[in-house]
Amino acid sequence: MYERELAATAKAMVAPSKGLLAADESYSTANKRFEKLGIPTTAEMRQAYRELLFTTPGIGDFLSGVILFDETIRQSTQDGTPFTKVLLDAGIIPGIKLDAGAEALAKAPGETVTQGLDGLRDRIAEYYKMGARFAKWRAVIKIGDNMPSDRCLKTNAHALARYAALCQEGGLVPIVEPEVLMDGDHTLERSYAVHHEVLKTVFDELYIQGVEPDQMILKPSMVISGEKSPQQASVEDVARWTVKCLLERVPAAIPGCAFLSGGQSGELATAHLNAMHVLFKDQLPWQLTFSYSRALQQSAMQIWNGQDANVAAAQKEFYHRAKLNSAAALGQYQPEMEKIA
Repeated sequence: MYERELAATAKAMVAPSKGLLAADESYSTANKRFEKLGIPTTAEMRQAYRELLFTTPGIGDFLSGVILFDETIRQSTQDGTPFTKVLLDAGIIPGIKLDAGAEALAKAPGETVTQGLDGLRDRIAEYYKMGARFAKWRAVIKIGDNMPSDRCLKTNAHALARYAALCQEGGLVPIVEPEVLMDGDHTLERSYAVHHEVLKTVFDELYIQGVEPDQMILKPSMVISGEKSPQQASVEDVARWTVKCLLERVPAAIPGCAFLSGGQSGELATAHLNAMHVLFKDQLPWQLTFSYSRALQQSAMQIWNGQDANVAAAQKEFYHRAKLNSAAALGQYQPEMEKIA
């Protein structure tokens, strides 16, 4: 029923030089970020901040889509324009986060499984009517002693695949996000091995559930050293090992991979994406782009700091970060570009 629409939307989501803004922070996540900056943790302030992002002049030049949260997709600008219309008018596709967060996995200490499958078909239908045309579901994979377990990998992969199948049935392009956390002291090689197994397990389940690869987007984490590892990989090594893993495990039929930043700084996430394009150029069977949250908007949030007087400056910073990542998605980023003229 939705095959052509889904394929066209998926392709548009990873159009060259464009990426996704992950503005789907839950109440608790958004409030934690506000608290660190002394910004009041109210619905009004969350609305004001998202309006700042979505109404940034020219932002549609660099963003193909925005992932929204349930609260956000129902909100409007101060003049009453629904956020979904604001995005569509800017040429940006609205999307929605569908998972209900990670909970402890039974008999797997320290590991989690993502919730949200109950009632998912009805929620997909509601969000489609509200204007969403893609969705996101995040699985959380930790690296540690005896982690990740086979139970964790298979349970999360099965949930991701069921979610993706339901999305395609209901007209939403599923973003499949198996995030391997950078928390810990693991090496680059250990990160690669875990990513390799995660992607194998996920795509096996996607196949079993009948998910069409040309109608979905993969949102992977990068193969990167643990943040506490004494051996931090170079930008070039992260790019090489990440693309090597993707080439070995991701079907060529996938339109694109939109990386999460996973706690990286804005500059580092941009540099890693750029290096993948510089090193591999035309060897990639799919588009590689960004789907960042903090790496796109944290510096803008700090500048805004909840003050109306700072909106223009914050928008300038947000625009600048998006422009740099757009350049990285073409392999045209240079560190000197970090300076704002």
